[in-house]
Amino acid sequence: MQTQLTDEELALAAQNGDKSAVEVLLKRYKNVVLSVARGFFLSGGETEDLVQEGMCGLYSAIVNYSSGKSGFSTYAAHCIRNRIIDAVKVSSGPKNCALNNFVPIVEAGEELCGEEKNPEDEIIKRENRKEFLQKISKTLSSFEFKVTVMYMDGLTMAQIASSVGKPVKSIDNALQRAKRKLQKVLD
Repeated sequence: MQTQLTDEELALAAQNGDKSAVEVLLKRYKNVVLSVARGFFLSGGETEDLVQEGMCGLYSAIVNYSSGKSGFSTYAAHCIRNRIIDAVKVSSGPKNCALNNFVPIVEAGEELCGEEKNPEDEIIKRENRKEFLQKISKTLSSFEFKVTVMYMDGLTMAQIASSVGKPVKSIDNALQRAKRKLQKVLD
């Protein structure tokens, strides 16, 4: 009987404690989660890990949906995509660098510390970053620039939102504007 209800009705029923409504929505949107997850690569992980993240995003959409602003399908798609993007960013961020680039001890032999960094390469890398940041700062608003730099440094949208005191949606919008502006300038 619940399969005949709209997504919005099911979400509201789920919020009122109907576990079968949650199950119906999870089944309905599993293909959406799969298609979004296939569009991303998780360093050190598999697509199934992203599918799990997407399902968590879908569950969050079910729990937090409020009718009136947008349809459930639009809201769910955004929640799924943002959760997967956050997972990809976290996995490729500086905190997980060691995990993603590990070499088993057996293969490492006696070189447990890895290769030494060339100071010249590090200086060139810093100068290139500084030059790049100067170039994009001329194109972006101060808020877009701040958000973009934080995003480039590996912070998730939720972490950026918390840091600057704005909603995640504002961060997402700023990143999308910055991306469009930078594509025009850098192409």
